[in-house]
Amino acid sequence: MYFWPKFLQNVQKVIQEAPAQPIRILGIDPGTNVLGFALIDADKRAIQVLEIGVVTFAHLGSDHTIKLRYIFEQVQDLIRQYEPAEMAIEAPFFGKNVQSMLKLGRAQGVAIAAGMVNGLVITEYMPKKIKRAITGNGNASKEQVAGMLENILKRSFQEKYFDATDALAAAVCHWFQSSGPLKGQKSYSGWAAFAKDNAAKVKK
Repeated sequence: MYFWPKFLQNVQKVIQEAPAQPIRILGIDPGTNVLGFALIDADKRAIQVLEIGVVTFAHLGSDHTIKLRYIFEQVQDLIRQYEPAEMAIEAPFFGKNVQSMLKLGRAQGVAIAAGMVNGLVITEYMPKKIKRAITGNGNASKEQVAGMLENILKRSFQEKYFDATDALAAAVCHWFQSSGPLKGQKSYSGWAAFAKDNAAKVKK
């Protein structure tokens, strides 16, 4: 595992200069078989991990519409239980399998919708942007991201949480960047704005 001392020093500077008012953030890593989530409270003193875990869909069979409804319900339950103010969600990556990309985009869309109907401000981050914010390297591996999070947060994550570290990375990335504009990020405070930018994900 590789760590960058200078980058870690910059991270500590961000923490020291952060607003004193705490913010609760829900991080989501959308998926069609596994959805990762993490909730953090962050302020000038520290980042506290409130909850981290995964939602699996294997028991729901192959019906994608049932999975989408389950994603919506599970994300909404997390929001109602923990009452976050904002959501940071990882944007779908671009791959060669069009059907897989379409399904992943729908999963992201219903997670965003769950946040919107509960009044959260939603911010979307590209995977490379999240990796760069956490490790300083946009091409970092999943293991490197998880290792850097352990270093930043001063805690270790059990193997069962490994699939949720991308969601945690999204939440931490959002906190690092929330004090100013971030090139490439997309924020939505209402359904109309999201629908305008994501016509392909909206069923007519």
